[in-house]
Amino acid sequence: MWLLFAFGSAVFAGLTAILSKCGIKNTDSTVATAIRTVVVLLFSWLMVFVAGSQKTISEISPKTLLFLVLSGLSTGASWLCYFKALQIGDVNKVTPIDKLSTILTMILAIVFLGEGFTAIKAVAIVLIGAGTYLMIQKKETENTGSQNNLWLLYALGSAVFASLTSILGKVGIEGIESNLGTAVRTIVVLIMAWLIVFARGKQNTIKNIDANSWIFLILSGFATGGSWLCYYRALQNGPASVVVPIDKLSIVITIAFSYLFLKEKLAKKAALGLIMIVAGTMSLLI
Repeated sequence: MWLLFAFGSAVFAGLTAILSKCGIKNTDSTVATAIRTVVVLLFSWLMVFVAGSQKTISEISPKTLLFLVLSGLSTGASWLCYFKALQIGDVNKVTPIDKLSTILTMILAIVFLGEGFTAIKAVAIVLIGAGTYLMIQKKETENTGSQNNLWLLYALGSAVFASLTSILGKVGIEGIESNLGTAVRTIVVLIMAWLIVFARGKQNTIKNIDANSWIFLILSGFATGGSWLCYYRALQNGPASVVVPIDKLSIVITIAFSYLFLKEKLAKKAALGLIMIVAGTMSLLI
């Protein structure tokens, strides 16, 4: 069953990237992240009450709470980096770099969670790494200078924090019902996101968000909520070194939608890289 939830997470995550790209075109990325998190929080707590897991809040241990908070902080940092990268870079360039978190997570899961290292996992790491390298292209713009590389730094930061999120979340979610764990983490992300909004003085820009951006941000929030609920349910019962790569198959959906709706084309070398990433991920199911 955890396998189905992992694939469900990938579908919703793929939709999240496209909806977010549309929603942050005319919106500060930090503000957009904070608004989306409000939607995710409402959605996740709704699922908590539907599942009836709010009755177990008092049973959360200090260790579980600590790791959930740390995971939430890592998630917030990853989001802020990711959506800033999306704002100044192309979806089909930012997304592959963000997916480097797959390799980092697999390695961390093997080292710190004791998940076995097999020949299949070694092949998967090589294929995913090589595929990601092929998909990374220089962003062609009319501008020159540091701005060209800034999206790359944010995307790399997103990958590092995302890998930490998975490992910390895996530890934290083991001692709590998955819906409740997701909801608790979301509180941390929400607080972090809005603190940064006010620290940067961006709260006044909310009134300038147009109707279309609001729609896409809200839809993105629901997609994120669905992805999180599926992801942490899968992570609770399945190995992180397998769940995370499957979740990152969202790259296929993201790139397909970016081609259809954002008219972002994929070069032949990048297409080959995508095939390698998918092949590496699917090999983990053998």
